Amino acid sequence: MGLLQATSIAVGTMIGASIFSIFGLGARIAGHNLPLVFVISGLVALLVAWSYARLGSRIISNAGPIEFILQGSGDGILTGALSILFWLSYVVSLALFAKGFAGYFLPLVHIDTTAFSTAATELGVMIAFVALNLRGARRVGSAEFAIVLVKLAILALFVAGGLWSVHLGWIEPTLQPPYGRGTIYAIAIFFLSYMGFGLVTNASEDIRDAGRNVPRAIYLSIAVVSLVYILVSVVAVGNLPLAELVRAEDFALAEAARPFLGETGYLLVSLGALFSIASAINATLYGGANVAWALARDGELPELFERKVWFRAPEGLYITAGLSIAFALLFNLNGIASITAAVLIVIYLFVLRAHLKLLGRVGGNRLLIRFALLVVGLVFLTLLFYQWHSNRVAFWSTWGVFAASLLIETVYRLLSQREFVIRDLDSLLPHLFHRRERRP
Repeated sequence: MGLLQATSIAVGTMIGASIFSIFGLGARIAGHNLPLVFVISGLVALLVAWSYARLGSRIISNAGPIEFILQGSGDGILTGALSILFWLSYVVSLALFAKGFAGYFLPLVHIDTTAFSTAATELGVMIAFVALNLRGARRVGSAEFAIVLVKLAILALFVAGGLWSVHLGWIEPTLQPPYGRGTIYAIAIFFLSYMGFGLVTNASEDIRDAGRNVPRAIYLSIAVVSLVYILVSVVAVGNLPLAELVRAEDFALAEAARPFLGETGYLLVSLGALFSIASAINATLYGGANVAWALARDGELPELFERKVWFRAPEGLYITAGLSIAFALLFNLNGIASITAAVLIVIYLFVLRAHLKLLGRVGGNRLLIRFALLVVGLVFLTLLFYQWHSNRVAFWSTWGVFAASLLIETVYRLLSQREFVIRDLDSLLPHLFHRRERRP
């Protein structure tokens, strides 16, 4: 895939279902400071993205951040536990997306929301995107590019329709309580909405001229997403009184569209949500299958994850999709979402640590990396503090997941006697990779 397709993979994941529901939560926490929150969150994301881009331009592997950590920290129980957590974060995210798709799709087509209709929709949408992934990276990237274009067009219509009627006083930042402290909480929470940029590194082996296009796709995706988030938040906060935006928390964007789009706003937002979730499923399934295959190749997951089975697709694609369907059908995953976010922030911290250790091989600025470690560490602590005060179960569950992953990795390592296959860093350099790619 080329630069535009790779960028679409990241944009499709970042602008998922959350954009249609998080603005009510953001308004409740940060008030009129919500647009400012997205500006600062985007800058924090860029600190991490700089290391991802630097490492991703020199280490070409679909294992992405796990390969970075492996090269920087070596094989060990902690590296293995992080790799298991990383793959499971894709599985849980896919299950959440499938549930979100059913939640928007069934009311839109006027089908009663029952256990059967919900399960059938979740199963159907996952099978559809598994079939698309069987067509290969080029088709996945092309489909993602088309879906993202439609999604961005709908959001552009929302922005164009409401920007002219924004009340400037409603978006003026304020440090008055309770929104001063709430703004800090919101930065930690909405930093998570930029997490999809890392998916580019999980497709690097399928990207043309990866040494140049991986960092370009990372930076371009963050630029596009930041612009969308900031403009949409300006329109949402600037068109609807804060109390009404908070009251309509789950459908805040639809409610914000009502003053200038009327009842058409509901249909617009529903269609936008469906396209957003569809693109997120497509991108995340592709990334999750790539991660499973790459980790199996490196010895972290069982060999069956990299075996080619039906239609010559890696078995990891079917296992990732199948486990996601099982999670979607059997569990309520709302609480797991924040746990997954905490897991990904921990992976960011270890990637930054790996960049410090690989500095002599891949280049970079030591002071900037340490500053990024400090900032992301503070974001992680702020998230935990927020969990402690707002959802104590999520707080303890986060630490429970970390402990469980270490236990599973320890037991699996003892039973299988396996170790990571640590490939020589020179073999992962982009020019060597492309030389191998051109062999007949």
